[in-house]
Amino acid sequence: MDESIISWFNQIVNYGVSIIWGNNDWLIASNPWYGLLMFVLIGAGIYFTLITRFIQFRHFGHMWKLLRASNQGRKDGGISSFEALMTSLAARVGTGNLAGVAIAIYLGGPGAVFWMWMTALVGMSTSFIESTLAQAYKVPHNDNVYRGGPAYYIEKGLGKRWMAVFFSLCLLVAFGLAFNGVQSNTIAQATNEAFGIPTWMTGLVLVVLVAPVVFGGLRSVARIAGKIVPIMAILYVLLALFIIITNLSEFPAAIALIVKSAFGFEQAAGGVIGYGIAQAIINGIKRGLFSNEAGMGSAPNAAATAKTNPNHPAVQGFMQMLGVFLDTLVICTATASIIILSGVVDPNVEQEGIQLTQLALSQYVGDLGVVFVAIAIFFFSFTSIIANYSYGESNLEFISGSKNAKVMIMIFRFMVLAMVFVGAIASLPAIWNFADLSMGLMALTNLIAIVLLSPVALRILRDYERQIKEGKTGEQITFDPDKFVKLKDEANRDAWID
Repeated sequence: MDESIISWFNQIVNYGVSIIWGNNDWLIASNPWYGLLMFVLIGAGIYFTLITRFIQFRHFGHMWKLLRASNQGRKDGGISSFEALMTSLAARVGTGNLAGVAIAIYLGGPGAVFWMWMTALVGMSTSFIESTLAQAYKVPHNDNVYRGGPAYYIEKGLGKRWMAVFFSLCLLVAFGLAFNGVQSNTIAQATNEAFGIPTWMTGLVLVVLVAPVVFGGLRSVARIAGKIVPIMAILYVLLALFIIITNLSEFPAAIALIVKSAFGFEQAAGGVIGYGIAQAIINGIKRGLFSNEAGMGSAPNAAATAKTNPNHPAVQGFMQMLGVFLDTLVICTATASIIILSGVVDPNVEQEGIQLTQLALSQYVGDLGVVFVAIAIFFFSFTSIIANYSYGESNLEFISGSKNAKVMIMIFRFMVLAMVFVGAIASLPAIWNFADLSMGLMALTNLIAIVLLSPVALRILRDYERQIKEGKTGEQITFDPDKFVKLKDEANRDAWID
């Protein structure tokens, strides 16, 4: 291909990424649309928070109550509400939690962590809306695992097939292929740093480990995620708690530094570019959105697969709200605490994200810190790869239809494995950039859809709250699409017949 064409394509992609995501110069750029997606995501989160009457705070305790019963809803080999949550967490918890937090602190100072928290809090309501809609419009499948997500509620709820296909194509590029390469690249770099293992060898091992899971289909992904994610998350948080407890006298000052830096009350360590509070806000919001994925349209693909307990769409909405909380308010905070307490951030020295986290841990547990991060990133990124695959398979089925699905999925599986290997051995910034553009377009598409369909999700929430007020619990709580004017002709009744 002519180099001038490639250069022109890269320029278009870079410009699109700058408009959607913004860049380090967006605050002083003459174009007021730079960072468009971040404004839309935060605006939508605030809107959903208001119309649901601060659901993330009102029902905070109820989320945990549902979690206790979340593994009891599986029937006939399907996926439980807990497994669906773990699948979405598998995709969420990865490089963003270990490397992304470090980058946010390095570029925006400790204050960036505060804005990550704020992004997660408003994002919880967005996650409720999109995941509730995914459940409401889910469809049954012959493998007893439901299918659903933005493509399904866009087609049925808005009646726009072209918009649904566009969303699915963007997701396939970003999550189905490119981001799997990013995850394998992170694993390869971390294991090379810790053990000196060649990146190509790590790539081959990953292919061998990923292959049986992706060829096992969506059930296999859910089962593996349900086992690995809780164990690794608990171990990682316990390590962070150990560091906090052993440095308890310094912890209040670290929290105070985060808050003060967020509002520019104190010169923060980091903030290399020197925009102070502006850099804290932009990096905190951007990395927070990358990490928790609220509003992106990715997690609803997992949310739709579940047979919930109680069997009501709002239940998975609450579960995915909890997923955002666990991702950012728990795991990202654990990473931030480790880095800030260590004092290793040096604004005068260029520091990579994952290496910075490893360096911070090594201050407390020596070389074991480098090894632990390598192991943690391996498992977190491995589960991200298989979860991303599951999103891609569901959307590929949607595009190709039942007749061609088997052949297309088989081809897709080999493409995923190839991308895992290539990502481990090569740095492909042009592909990653294109993936960022695809994810941004997919998020904007999803946000338009869930804003338009939010009245449906709101009625579903009121139906659920009404039954809770009536004292109903467990199987007494039911959902009947026929009771909703819009869902009566749009939702698949077979998905709600027990």
